[in-house]
Amino acid sequence: MTNSVVDAPPAQVPDELTPKRSRWHGLRPYLPLVALVVAAILPYSKLNLPGIFEGPLNSPGTLQLLAICLVFGGLAAGYDLLFGRTGMLSFGHALYFAAGVYGTDILVTEAGLPLWQAAVLTVVGGTTLAALLGAVALRTVGIAFAMVTLAFAQVGAILVARDFGGLTGGEEGLPLDVSGLPPALVGVTNTVNLYWLALAYLAIVVLVVHRVSASPTGRVLAGLRDDERRIGVLGLDPYRFKLVAFTLAGGLASAGGVVYVLIVGGASPHITSSELTLSLLVMVVLGGPGTRWGPVLGGVLYMYLDHRLTAFGSSEAVNSLPAFLSHPLSQPLFVLGTVFILAVYFFPGGLASLRSRLTPVLAALRRPR
Repeated sequence: MTNSVVDAPPAQVPDELTPKRSRWHGLRPYLPLVALVVAAILPYSKLNLPGIFEGPLNSPGTLQLLAICLVFGGLAAGYDLLFGRTGMLSFGHALYFAAGVYGTDILVTEAGLPLWQAAVLTVVGGTTLAALLGAVALRTVGIAFAMVTLAFAQVGAILVARDFGGLTGGEEGLPLDVSGLPPALVGVTNTVNLYWLALAYLAIVVLVVHRVSASPTGRVLAGLRDDERRIGVLGLDPYRFKLVAFTLAGGLASAGGVVYVLIVGGASPHITSSELTLSLLVMVVLGGPGTRWGPVLGGVLYMYLDHRLTAFGSSEAVNSLPAFLSHPLSQPLFVLGTVFILAVYFFPGGLASLRSRLTPVLAALRRPR
């Protein structure tokens, strides 16, 4: 008699323990591409959103506002490479953005170079500046590193304010000579081209930051953020990896300065202040540090509110309120600070954590009673 072996049937996992995939799960990898396409065709829309924008979506004023928001979304994503992904708190990141703005303006207006040459030289110079100053600042850690970066930024702000070499225009700023620009980037009717340029900058920054974060270098940077001593024990040089992140973030900020000066048509000394770096820090925290899309959303939302609240503060609706309400509401920084405090209190992980926090609430509402 032959003993036959009968295979046991495969174990069945109860349905309640099986994670259910949403029908949208397969589409999630394509959502960034869809968002990019929607943003690219936005200037063709004549949709009017009263109270949100002052004119239709394809109006020059709206497109300029959106372009500025996109630039600062890219700046916040680049700054997050330092703060959220590597754990370095820099108070001098505005210096490299200002180098991009003033470098492009000076080379086009004063030196008479074509835009593409000025842009290349500016980005290379800003990246080199970040490498040199980072090599010094990264000899320190913690609060000392933050203070050293702040000191470097203050030196840059003083040089700009005092019209160093007669090149920066001092406190009055330096208008951009549009005669040296391509015709496609000059004039109100070409604001759409500047919008697309800002969108391209944001896409490039997000792609670079994501690729770096997903690479072996990005994993080392995440290890530096969590425990720098462990990276040293593994035989890796923390200083070298932090310098790479610092230099790359500075180069991305310089590229953002090139786009920004084309959008606003000149350079002004306020972009060299430490307040701009603090604003970038607020953008990252508001969106969610260390996340893929959080800093971008934080940067776009912050700049949108910063511009729209200025108009809101001087509106009739605010002026007609009692003095104890109209005075604080007329100050954009007061409203922005209030929004930031509420966002941090209710959503500590930033806007990026909004979905995970709302999912249990939505599940409870859908549950049959």
